Amino acid sequence: MFLSGTLLNVVAVLVGTVIGVTAGARMPQRMQASLTAGLGLFTAVIGMSLALMVFDRGQAQPGDELAVLAAVLAGVVIGEILDLDGALEALGRRIQHRFVPADRPSRIAEGFVTASLVFCVGPLTILGSLQNGLSNDMGLLAVKALLDGVTSIAFAAALGWGVALAAGTVLVVQGGIAASAAVLATSLGNSTVIAISASGGVLLLGVALRLLDIKQVRVANFLPALLLAPIYARLAEIIRLLLGVSGS
Repeated sequence: MFLSGTLLNVVAVLVGTVIGVTAGARMPQRMQASLTAGLGLFTAVIGMSLALMVFDRGQAQPGDELAVLAAVLAGVVIGEILDLDGALEALGRRIQHRFVPADRPSRIAEGFVTASLVFCVGPLTILGSLQNGLSNDMGLLAVKALLDGVTSIAFAAALGWGVALAAGTVLVVQGGIAASAAVLATSLGNSTVIAISASGGVLLLGVALRLLDIKQVRVANFLPALLLAPIYARLAEIIRLLLGVSGS
């Protein structure tokens, strides 16, 4: 079911909110940091497994790895020129100012806006929803559900029940992406799916570096790679046909 991962994510946010509101701020900061580090390590493993798909000659074809590299490099150039990361941060600040006036802050609105941005802006939202929609694999969204569940505990402890409202945002955004991917799944070739997945794996490694506090990679600026990956994969396929190259 293409909505399975999204529904799990929604439940994780709701459960995390209940735990956070109930437990308050009693969870030690050290425990939160250790949980985040563990999830970061696991995210790195998932990212590596996806990225290495282009080197598996049982699935990928010669040239697919170059298509992924081209998509990532061209994508980040576009992302940096457009400053997607900065634009998302600016959008978050504008929404925050719009719904949370400085003179009379609303904790419910603040919790909803903050949690919605954190839960729906990251690349895991796009990658996981695409994977769930294309192959009914909810693995990435399960990882995201764990991340969001832990994060919602911390948010709810500080901001209250408004965090629970972000579950609706998660349902709409991730469900929409997954549904669109499910519709397009039959029209995408194996090389295209591998290129998208491998490009997403590279982005996940960036997410892992952030979670592990190793390097604050501007992952949002790499998002155009997911749109370019099918184009370069198709170009690699055309070149293989012209050269008479096959993976067998």
